[in-house]
Amino acid sequence: MTTGVEILVLMKHSSRPSPFPWLFACGFVLLGLAAVPARAELVILVDGSVMKVAGFQADGDQARILFAAGGTMTMPIERVERVLDDEYTPPPEPPPTVAQAQAEALKVAEIPLHFEEAQAKVPEGPYGPMIFEAAKRHSLNPQVVAALIHAESAGNPRAISNKGARGLMQLMPATAERFGLRKERLLDPQENLEAGVKYLSWLIEQFPNDLSKVLAAYNAGENAVWRYNGIPPYRETRDYVRRIFGTLGLTTAKLAGL
Repeated sequence: MTTGVEILVLMKHSSRPSPFPWLFACGFVLLGLAAVPARAELVILVDGSVMKVAGFQADGDQARILFAAGGTMTMPIERVERVLDDEYTPPPEPPPTVAQAQAEALKVAEIPLHFEEAQAKVPEGPYGPMIFEAAKRHSLNPQVVAALIHAESAGNPRAISNKGARGLMQLMPATAERFGLRKERLLDPQENLEAGVKYLSWLIEQFPNDLSKVLAAYNAGENAVWRYNGIPPYRETRDYVRRIFGTLGLTTAKLAGL
């Protein structure tokens, strides 16, 4: 079991400076203290760094972080890119032949990621027409957008998670701002959908024809997918990808090894 508070600095594909230079200058790594609970949380900051903490709570415009050794830290919610429920668990290394087979299997999407007029249909539910139009506008398959919304908010435009994600597509304020949406407008279903679809479209450009990576990046952030060259070894993220594959009717064989 890991002890103390660990801060992992991920490989970043961004030139944004760290909003917390003092955090690293002070060597904010405490070892030999109380053990981190088995179900820790990963707080991913906008600069790409990751903090493993004992608890996280969004409170309006602020985020409160609880450390396993005691004490808390408060920061603006805009500094938080993602919060994952489960701690990082390194998977066992599979034999090369198995690893290669898994990688090839996950490249097969079995469903178009872009809008195709002949196959496209309006998703079910009260926001189906809105989803269809936003997806068509950004050349996305509306069924993929609808499946993601089902996993994120179950179609509730006023959903707010205790991690600070909001709206139909459960956008964190930092992500929404990247795609032109102010945090005070996050609960507007049309604006939330527009920003979320823009983000999803951008992820498909980063990971062409690879639905598993696109979904993993939506959940854990694109930096984590780049770092691990695939779905990160986070239990929450792997469950998330598996759940959306199931909603889309994709074969579970494509998720072997997750």
